[in-house]
Amino acid sequence: MSMKIPTLAQAEELLLEAEQRNPGPWVAHSRNVALAAKCIAEVSKLDAEAAYILGLLHDIGRREGIASMRHIIDGYTFLTSLGYKDAARIALTHSFPYKHVDAIFGHWDATNEEYKMVEDFLQATPYDDYDKLLQLCDCLALPNGLCLLEKRMIDVALRHGTNEYTIQKWQAFIDLQTYFEQKIGKSIYRVLPNVVETTFGF
Repeated sequence: MSMKIPTLAQAEELLLEAEQRNPGPWVAHSRNVALAAKCIAEVSKLDAEAAYILGLLHDIGRREGIASMRHIIDGYTFLTSLGYKDAARIALTHSFPYKHVDAIFGHWDATNEEYKMVEDFLQATPYDDYDKLLQLCDCLALPNGLCLLEKRMIDVALRHGTNEYTIQKWQAFIDLQTYFEQKIGKSIYRVLPNVVETTFGF
């Protein structure tokens, strides 16, 4: 069965509309997540166009304005309302490589009911390779390009702080890197463009 996601043209239109509603570096970040997802999918026997679309839309909840973790709920709700169930799922799961509702960067700006919804969703949802791919790629992409995993980890921690789950979350990202490198038989950085330039500022 095909994935319930928009076409590439529809996804581009949704991202453009979202940028008009709430401009910011999150849009360039989303495009770079999409690029990373496409590059890794192409050598992982995954649908590269679907991966690209999921990358474009993973942060689409930011269309509603400046927010912390609320953006995953807004993205999930928005994409579900359009019938894009699989894109909605990624909008939520991309923030949880370590599957614990409090393993977040930032804070919970959501109602108790929404928090519980996310907790229940995570517990009930086995991750597939698209969940894992977008979680990994979210941690490879800065607004100005693709970078080493560790640079993005520190970038986010400096902006949003850390908590008792940060080390487990970082380890989960490293485990995802290992998972995809075993699938493709080489470093993920072999298939990602301009990582050296973005990471080291060359």
